[in-house]
Amino acid sequence: MIGCRCPVCTSDDPRDHRNRPGLLLQSDGVSILVDTPPELRLACVRFGVECVDAVLFTHHHADHIFGLDDIRRFNARRDGPIRCYGAEETLVEIRSTFRYAFGTRHYGGGLPVIRLVPVDGRFRVGNLEFVTLPVWHGPTRVIGFRTGAFAYLTDVKVIPQETVPLLQGLDTLVLGVLRWREHPTHLSVPEALELLKVIHPRQTYFTHIAHDLGHEETERQLPAGVHLAYDGLALEVDI
Repeated sequence: MIGCRCPVCTSDDPRDHRNRPGLLLQSDGVSILVDTPPELRLACVRFGVECVDAVLFTHHHADHIFGLDDIRRFNARRDGPIRCYGAEETLVEIRSTFRYAFGTRHYGGGLPVIRLVPVDGRFRVGNLEFVTLPVWHGPTRVIGFRTGAFAYLTDVKVIPQETVPLLQGLDTLVLGVLRWREHPTHLSVPEALELLKVIHPRQTYFTHIAHDLGHEETERQLPAGVHLAYDGLALEVDI
């Protein structure tokens, strides 16, 4: 956090050095981003990401979309547009925020070439079938994504009853959890642990972590099968 000298912000543990959260799914030669956080370019350089075939958007908040312009590098590498999937209201906001990418005027430099694809329910990207997972982030509707026995849910406070059955039988869940204390629009650690008693995933990784949670200390307090994610974490999952 800017200007903060707390133990986490000054930690020597590289797992405490966190950019805004995102995800890269790779399966049978297909690479799919979930969200385009502001540090997208830095993360792709750091972790050697060379190809992106599609993007799934959870919602339109700045920390999840402001790296979209850097998609243009992947346009050049694949010589074509990149499909971006999301809820209709999310895509409307993206079109407005990045209107220069959809207009007729060229403002200089390269432009991201993207195709917006609204989704609600089941859809396919390459060899993967996804199902959308509607949740609430305060007053904002967010969608998570499930493919196979893997699900990704970030920026969530309330999971509607109709979404709960879609989260059963998971091997791996990545879940947005902000801090120990309650927050009006994000899950706290205690709230998330209660939720896991209903969903019963085999393993869970908390993401979208605030600087309230030091990695090593928090890991010691979490139950078996529950962990903090960190930048660069790589998992083999059943998708």
